[in-house]
Amino acid sequence: MPAQIFTDSERPDLYDRLDELADPWPEFIHHDDVVNEWWPLLHERFPEFQLVLYDPDADVILGRGCTLPVSWDGHNKSLSAGVVDIIGEAFAEGAQANVLCALVAVVDPRQQGRGLSGHIIGGMAEAAGRAGLECLIAPVRPTWKERHPLVPLEEYMHWTREDGLPFDPWIRLHTRLGAEMLAVAERSLDISGSVAEWESWTGMSFPEDGDYVVPGGLVPVRFEDGVGRYVEPNVWMRHEPR
Repeated sequence: MPAQIFTDSERPDLYDRLDELADPWPEFIHHDDVVNEWWPLLHERFPEFQLVLYDPDADVILGRGCTLPVSWDGHNKSLSAGVVDIIGEAFAEGAQANVLCALVAVVDPRQQGRGLSGHIIGGMAEAAGRAGLECLIAPVRPTWKERHPLVPLEEYMHWTREDGLPFDPWIRLHTRLGAEMLAVAERSLDISGSVAEWESWTGMSFPEDGDYVVPGGLVPVRFEDGVGRYVEPNVWMRHEPR
């Protein structure tokens, strides 16, 4: 039997096993205070929009997808700056959702190379369709941007291969699945920490203020007065619901 998508509301037992997924992220990614404040409420308030990719034959959790219903008028200029802003807006009292926003789609690193990521994105688009929402929007984190941290994302996002498809694998996958590129999400994460914290997160030394390229960072970390701040841009993309 092929891998299957379930929502947290359909299979709460699988949600309870998500800690079986290996962590693919650099440590600093886990230290956005705003995201950490709201993240636990995704399962509590919107279990029908949280997805688990599961192999029933092997009884293995393969990946997960987290989404959130939000309000958007369809104009690029009114898109949120990214996850750190939109997650707070979505939980605001009285917010009226008309679209679904992807927050993360991740496959266990031990399961990568099997084309599983597309199943998660497809599951998100189906969740949007089931809920009668207008579309799925996603602040896409470009996979290979960390190899080019000094190149502005406004330029990198438009790089293409000889076949005309996007250079970046994650942007390319979304494009192949029918997504439209919209705009830069200027502040999808906003992470600050002391020198000691950043040294523990990265294994690097930061002896003075300035900009530093860190492993896994899409842009440099800037240190001012002994505090390092990492503001990560992503790329807004739009999928039709299924």
